[in-house]
Amino acid sequence: MHKRTKIKIAIFVLLVGMACMFTAVITDHWAVLGPKAIKVNETCEAAHFGLWRLCKKQLYISSENFEEGHGCGPISLPGVENCTYFRHFTPGQDAEIFEYKTQKEYNISAAAISIFSLAFMILGSLCLIGSCTGKGKGRDYLLKPAGMFFAFAGLCSFISLEVMRQSVKRMIESKDTIWFEYYYAWSFACACAGFILLFLTGIALLLLSMPQMPRNPWETCMDAEPEQVE
Repeated sequence: MHKRTKIKIAIFVLLVGMACMFTAVITDHWAVLGPKAIKVNETCEAAHFGLWRLCKKQLYISSENFEEGHGCGPISLPGVENCTYFRHFTPGQDAEIFEYKTQKEYNISAAAISIFSLAFMILGSLCLIGSCTGKGKGRDYLLKPAGMFFAFAGLCSFISLEVMRQSVKRMIESKDTIWFEYYYAWSFACACAGFILLFLTGIALLLLSMPQMPRNPWETCMDAEPEQVE
């Protein structure tokens, strides 16, 4: 396969990865929390949240949806939903929203790291645009920082995922929490897909931008003919 074709495929995969990560950052279905459903034909309050917002939903548990020993849900049941944005930088507000001792530092860290991921994606995109519009050696050179920026964006995505996972774990294990069970939702899955696509494709783009390896054992990389991207 020609090098130009490989780079086009890498750029397409990066676009998909950026779309997945951007979707994860702006949506609030990273995790779903539910208290224990005790009685049939009563309402209970489930919640789902992301990096910026918490949404609580009043659900009516009928005999068809009630399962002994399970939590309130599923969250897809019809009900009244009330969403509140996290006040990351306002002291004392998050505990009031969550109604238990929240791990505020976890949410601030996850949100901040996701912003770094978006910043690296923007820088990588600018390098790709410069590479596509440039000519000669400068065109090839910009692929290297682009690959590095996208790989860094993938790493930031992974760190944000792990911080969020630890946050949910600490909230569930807290003695003051009302939540009985949890699971990760589609926004979390989008972030996972974004991490894999951005990191691996960023590394692949970086390797594609490297000088051509020597064909003969007595050649060096400096002696090998440069391979230009058309």
